[in-house]
Amino acid sequence: MTTAEALADRVRDGELRLHELGEEADADTAAAARRLLVEEQSGADLETVGDYAFPAEEAAGTNVENMIGAAQVPLGVAGPVQVNGDALEGERYLPLATTEGALVASINRGCSVINSAGGSTARVTASGMTRAPVFKVDDVAEAEALAEWVGDNEGRLAAAAESTTSHGELLGIATYVVGNSVFLRFRYDTKDAMGMNMATIATSEACNLIEEETDAALVALSGNLCSDKKPAAINAIEGRGRSVTADVTLPRETVVERLDTTPESIAEINTRKNHVGSAKAGSLGFNAHVANAVAAMFLATGQDEAQVVEGANAITTAEVTSDGDLYVSVSIASLEVGTVGGGTKLPTQAEGLDVLGIRGGGDPAGANADALAEAIATGALAGELSLLAALGSRHLSSAHADLGR
Repeated sequence: MTTAEALADRVRDGELRLHELGEEADADTAAAARRLLVEEQSGADLETVGDYAFPAEEAAGTNVENMIGAAQVPLGVAGPVQVNGDALEGERYLPLATTEGALVASINRGCSVINSAGGSTARVTASGMTRAPVFKVDDVAEAEALAEWVGDNEGRLAAAAESTTSHGELLGIATYVVGNSVFLRFRYDTKDAMGMNMATIATSEACNLIEEETDAALVALSGNLCSDKKPAAINAIEGRGRSVTADVTLPRETVVERLDTTPESIAEINTRKNHVGSAKAGSLGFNAHVANAVAAMFLATGQDEAQVVEGANAITTAEVTSDGDLYVSVSIASLEVGTVGGGTKLPTQAEGLDVLGIRGGGDPAGANADALAEAIATGALAGELSLLAALGSRHLSSAHADLGR
């Protein structure tokens, strides 16, 4: 049997490169050999990195390359919180992986007051994963001709795209012309998968048809109008992945007794901080810290952590009702989540989905990913409530100090 040291020697001798080790031994041995080499070069002790709880073959090559081990992030839970969703109904603990002290405690406090009001209401209001290739044409007249051809042949393009997947469904194609560049924003129903790979492969097949039938030349399969892993107004307006909203109405006495502030104070802070302050800063997110809940639940459930960029694309509203109570909502425009594929199959992340009761494909298809979106939106709502209340009661700094953060 090939040992880690023997593999490392072959790299030192120039016979192999790091990425080739997996072809010479099992994934765990290859990871151990890479650790030896990295320790030698850096002087680091990677004993803890090498102590992971899953077979390396479950991640190597599909989730990570040149694997040397695993980075462990503390995992906590908030709740249970009552979610009154369309896809998720009942009490759930929210799994939150984070290194930020006080975050879980803050969301947990928000969950507690949400429960006192009967839970949050949550709904996915739109769904669709996008990929937007860019084509080059000779001039604007040819650009117009391409746009017309796409409109007339959307059925053929759908058939081509859907031939690559047993689950994806093309929902539509939006055309954008900039000079002699034509962007086509394909939007797909990817069911319970986050669906970025599915959309990319399907769009590639549709692009082949466009090049065969028109004079347009594909420049790039992704033209950044998708827009993936970047702040983008188009995602805030048109959505990407799941657009989801969670809201709750808190009785005045709950706000006063449990949060040590008033509905009027929270509503004013939200307007001046989350709306006016964000507008002055030129922010695409009009919220307090939605990214905190999104990132922590992404890490806990195996989502693509870079897509927290789009997940922070959220608007928080707060207003005093005619009865003097407090209405609060969080609307996340572009939450890209899935319960199958990607990192969701890794053991600890799969267990995070099990905590929510939504691992794997849903019935009907897409229901579990919708449920995850509703859970994340509820967690974000809890976090917004807690932080706004801490600002209203002027307890924010003291809470962090008390927790030793």
